[in-house]
Amino acid sequence: QVQLVESGGGLVQAGGSLRLSCAASGRSFSSYTMGWFRQAPGKEREFVAVTSWTGGSKYYANSVKGRFTISRVSVKNTVYLQMNSLKPEDTAVYYCAADVSPSSYTETNAYRYWGQGTQVTVAS
Repeated sequence: QVQLVESGGGLVQAGGSLRLSCAASGRSFSSYTMGWFRQAPGKEREFVAVTSWTGGSKYYANSVKGRFTISRVSVKNTVYLQMNSLKPEDTAVYYCAADVSPSSYTETNAYRYWGQGTQVTVAS
């Protein structure tokens, strides 16, 4: 079992930055693939970024590539999402997700464990 708790959301002006954190508790955090997803009002939850359990493989949605960076610090059981050059369309609830071996990096139903989400609002 893995428990995930996100933090770091808030209100920011367009062009600004935020860093989200996802703290994991439970066994074998270092063996889990960790992903970030987001859900805007009235929309489906969508993939944002993922890091493999080694941290050696990282993938991003096209909409955030070049602006967001995912990283993990295994000794802290934490994964981060650094978000730069934020746009109003980045406004959403951001969720952390984990699974040992997800069948897909980008599909929500591939991940067993989810956090409660943290709100990110980007003002224009």
